[in-house]
Amino acid sequence: MDSAVDSKNSQEQRRPRLLLIEDDQELADEIKADLEERHYLVDHTVSGIRGLELAKQDIYNLMIIDRMLPGMEGLTVVATLRNEGIMLPALVLSALSAVDDRVTGLKAGGDDYLTKPFAPEELAARLEVLLRRPLTDSRQTILQVGSLKMDLIERRAWRMNRELELLPREFRLLEYMMRRPDTVVTRSMLLEEVWNYRFTPQTNLVDVHIGKLRRKVDGEDETPLIKSIRGVGFCLNVST
Repeated sequence: MDSAVDSKNSQEQRRPRLLLIEDDQELADEIKADLEERHYLVDHTVSGIRGLELAKQDIYNLMIIDRMLPGMEGLTVVATLRNEGIMLPALVLSALSAVDDRVTGLKAGGDDYLTKPFAPEELAARLEVLLRRPLTDSRQTILQVGSLKMDLIERRAWRMNRELELLPREFRLLEYMMRRPDTVVTRSMLLEEVWNYRFTPQTNLVDVHIGKLRRKVDGEDETPLIKSIRGVGFCLNVST
């Protein structure tokens, strides 16, 4: 019995622990239920002040925080943590979707900004990206992921010994995905980070560029690396 309990406790310790600060109880219940089904541990509070207290306890892997909260606004919570040197990743939720609102959220110290309403799959994908974000050395000039190699100074890329003739936008797309291997990235993430769009236009721009990039990366008789995840986005699959 003790070994079974120890095994369960060990498994729980390995599961990411998230702090959810959201005063809309119905939405919070939906988020919590969905994330727990995805094997996250989720603690919830409705108060900005209580959320700040919990975030300082150094027990969480990531914080999901609404912008408008009772007691203390969400961005104030994030800014306070950053001023105290606490770099707990923060995903800001808000009904405010204007470009200026997003910029304000990111400048306050948010690591990502998701506007309401949103699909649970997109929230989960963004969390996965934040949780797997590598702490890379800013001096790094070479990326190596599986059979892909990229020289960030020379702006050149290869698959094995085959050089990829990439246009500037294709290079940026591949770099973004190489920094997040085996992680699903959504179209809106790519639009924000590669095209600097802070909104989601009704366009197939991402799909067109991914198609062109795929034809260059995945040559004949080579294992396809760029996978489409239906209804969600894309993944650079290098683990198989």
